[in-house]
Amino acid sequence: MARVTVSLPGSPYPVMIGAGALTELPALLEHLEATAVAVMTDRTVESLWAATIRERLEAAGLATALWAMEPGEGAKSLGGLERALAFLEQAGIDRGGVVLALGGGTVGDLAGFAAAVWLRGVRWLGVPTTLLAMVDSSVGGKTGINTALTKNAVGAFWQPSAVLADLDLLRTLPEPDYLAAFGEVVKYAVAMDAGLAEILERDASALARRALAALEPVIARCVELKAGVVAVDEREGGRRALLNYGHTVGHALEAASGWRAAHGRAVALGMQAEARIALGLGLCRPGLTRRQTALLTAFGLPGPLPDVDVGAVLAAVPRDKKRRGGIVRWVMPRELGQAEVGWEVPEEVVAEAVGEVLSASSLGTLPG
Repeated sequence: MARVTVSLPGSPYPVMIGAGALTELPALLEHLEATAVAVMTDRTVESLWAATIRERLEAAGLATALWAMEPGEGAKSLGGLERALAFLEQAGIDRGGVVLALGGGTVGDLAGFAAAVWLRGVRWLGVPTTLLAMVDSSVGGKTGINTALTKNAVGAFWQPSAVLADLDLLRTLPEPDYLAAFGEVVKYAVAMDAGLAEILERDASALARRALAALEPVIARCVELKAGVVAVDEREGGRRALLNYGHTVGHALEAASGWRAAHGRAVALGMQAEARIALGLGLCRPGLTRRQTALLTAFGLPGPLPDVDVGAVLAAVPRDKKRRGGIVRWVMPRELGQAEVGWEVPEEVVAEAVGEVLSASSLGTLPG
């Protein structure tokens, strides 16, 4: 089992990655001196894994309550937060209690935010059940909900006490959801680690079929990369924005689709658009865009996306959370494994790139 420490001053926490990581849960809760556990999940995950989690918790003598939200981004709303807080109140969670987020990114975002604001902050644990959550949202403490227009616009930085990424939980993850997560994995490779890109190129087939020997080190490397950035920029004041490569267009696509676009696929398309922007501005070479395209194609990305209007996507871009003074600050790839934060891009360049990749995606192709 791999173990990565997120080394935040005063509140470091472990991320345990591997098949069987859940066996660590009772000892972890004993170490935290938990008085009770409130499990938040969604209805899909509830039917698959809730009984297993409850059995482990009750065997450890812990008072356990469980609440399942509706699956999907729609749960991340003010109404969803209100229901989550009502559950914590009814469950009698005090400051000795622990919230356990069992699910994908939506569950983690909402449960983590509820933990952040209940009693002005109680502890929480992440038990991600999707590959996307394991490599991305479960680490770093960004929690929150959506508004009608903007993804994750309301939230808090609230770090978990630990994350247990048990690869056994991926057995029940549908194939499209599993492959979509590689949008975030490829993001790390292109923006931060050329060595990871080489591993993905070499092991694409094994990763696609969920071979644990190939998967565990890739997940661990993604977590290491994110942990390193979070440790020096917890609240996204600078370098942490690097993790948003592909997300300016990706989040705009999600918003324009009414949150129907899968996040990993939206990020993959966003990376294609943003690489095209960088190429057009002379910030990278054509070889980078071709190699990124090959990496994404190896995992079938971006793959199926809802039909969206180009104008609606472009209208959503200015709402990007990296904007300063009303100006979007783009993350631009410079070479494989290196991206830079803070670029200003003319609107006409953005429009051309977004239109091109959306058109190509609708035809089932990717511009190289």
